[in-house]
Amino acid sequence: MYTEAFKTFTEQAEKSLSPMTLFNKMMAKNIEQMTELQVNAVRAYSELGVNQIKAATEIKDVTSLASFNSSQLATLAKISEQVSEDSKKIQDIAQEFKDELDALVSENTKATDKK
Repeated sequence: MYTEAFKTFTEQAEKSLSPMTLFNKMMAKNIEQMTELQVNAVRAYSELGVNQIKAATEIKDVTSLASFNSSQLATLAKISEQVSEDSKKIQDIAQEFKDELDALVSENTKATDKK
């Protein structure tokens, strides 16, 4: 008797906690993706900054200054492209999370409506 009651209780608890478990897994995945994106961005921007500092230390005369200044346009274009790519990646991660959350809510709403 107690075994059957405990089994029923366990099954009901698993059913009611299942949406929260799925949500927590989605959150963990989202945090992992965002963290990876941020780490990669910090690495890329840091490398770019260090390279700029190294290039600036190579300025020794007017010719090298002119060369450095002309390379700044390419550097700005690279930064602009990197920011655009990072922004797109963030939007993609956010959209994926939203779609998964919408599916989870829809699924649980249907399950609740059936009861």
